[in-house]
Amino acid sequence: MEFDFLVYCVFFIGAFVGGFIDAIAGGGGLIIVPLLMAFGIDPHTALATNKLQGSFGSFTASLNFTLKGMINFKEVFICIFFTFVGACIGAKTILFLNTDILKIIVPFLLISIFVYTIFSPNITEQDRKSKIDPKVFYICFGLLLGFYDGFFGPGTGSFWTFSMVALLGLNIKKAVANTKIFNFTSNIVSLFIFILSGNILWFVGVLMGVAAIIGAYFGSNLVIKKEIKFIRFVFLSVVAFTILKLLWDFFK
Repeated sequence: MEFDFLVYCVFFIGAFVGGFIDAIAGGGGLIIVPLLMAFGIDPHTALATNKLQGSFGSFTASLNFTLKGMINFKEVFICIFFTFVGACIGAKTILFLNTDILKIIVPFLLISIFVYTIFSPNITEQDRKSKIDPKVFYICFGLLLGFYDGFFGPGTGSFWTFSMVALLGLNIKKAVANTKIFNFTSNIVSLFIFILSGNILWFVGVLMGVAAIIGAYFGSNLVIKKEIKFIRFVFLSVVAFTILKLLWDFFK
């Protein structure tokens, strides 16, 4: 597909915003996919192209957090492995099943996350004692959320961040940093499946990927530099937007 120069500019700006938001609290795809579809791109191609550009952004954020010492790969390697396995299973499963049931369940799960975070303001600010053995957590949630991202996807970053804050006792800044490496893992699996399907707009995806790199760099730096309250506000905003978007898609 060919587009006017101004449309490519819109794609670039949209990807920058998406990469910026995604690096802080996830949810970039909720901006990018509707943007692509607004210019006549079919849903499957929009999802595939989003995975391509999103992989650039999640890799950049992951790299930045790693270089700043916010990710301990000795601790999370087991989760990366099981996230990869879960995403492979999820991406294969979607070929045989539809996502209708998840369209009903996920908004209510996100509403629970939003309400719990609102009424537990201190839970996101400091590290606390873990409520579950980290290895058990990483294996179970790696498989579960890896599967979910490969199968459906919306809200994955929010689920990762919240579960690490609530169950592992991480502050929200550390949780966001770890979330990006897990998101990148499941993104790569989904991207590979879409490459095999041949649905990607490569020029648009790479162009938006460059913008996503820039946005993710600035967004991840804000996570590193800003106070916990700022990250918490953005996180809640993204969760609220995700809830509204999923409910709109379901009822329209």
